[in-house]
Amino acid sequence: MNVLVYLVPMALGLGLAGLAAFLWSLRSGQYDDLEGAALRVLDDDDLPEKADKTHR
Repeated sequence: MNVLVYLVPMALGLGLAGLAAFLWSLRSGQYDDLEGAALRVLDDDDLPEKADKTHR
């Protein structure tokens, strides 16, 4: 029973810290450009050049 004296405030503190981090991310604009992230996945800028493929 004595353990609950420590665990309940720790659980509430961690929950409030998570909520604060989520609210901070909303205010800082982390979720503003949802379509841009989806389009960047389709971009092929990170593929090696044709010359690099033949030099295996």
